[in-house]
Amino acid sequence: MKKWVIGSLVGAIIVFAWQAASWMFLGIHSGEEKYTPAQDQILSTLASSNLEDGMYMLPNVKPDATMDEHEKLMKQNEGKPWAWVLYSNKMHIGMTGPMIIGFVVDLILVVLLISILVRGGLPSFIGIFTGAISVGIFTFLWGPYMERNWYNVPWSAIIGHLYDAIIAWALCGLWLGWWLRRPVNP
Repeated sequence: MKKWVIGSLVGAIIVFAWQAASWMFLGIHSGEEKYTPAQDQILSTLASSNLEDGMYMLPNVKPDATMDEHEKLMKQNEGKPWAWVLYSNKMHIGMTGPMIIGFVVDLILVVLLISILVRGGLPSFIGIFTGAISVGIFTFLWGPYMERNWYNVPWSAIIGHLYDAIIAWALCGLWLGWWLRRPVNP
């Protein structure tokens, strides 16, 4: 149990530290937050539209539209511009809550990773290392890559997530491969 607790805590710190560095210092996610000189005009237009907080796909049909109406709209707009808008009425800049939740999620992920890895016995160092990377790539393919597949999200917006999936979980795998394989001291 001690190995799981310490392994999970240190693993979560490693993953969290990589995430912080990749977002705040390394610029790996800069493709997700592009700048436009028209931002004031766009935000003014959105604010005057009385939108609720949420994600919007433009163009889109009303929620009660028929499949025929949906198909007609898609055909009319084939090859034309479209947008995916994440809108919030108020910008929140506080980072304490998101950082705490981020660490707790990372901790849960590392606990789950250990649980997956040790099913059926403790794997080799390489087994732990490659298992951790596999879980990272799995999460990338299931999340950001599927957005690229279904919504043509550009590579520049998801490549940072691929780096995170490989690097953060490789570092965690190195740690867990060493830590979990250590002999227990009496």
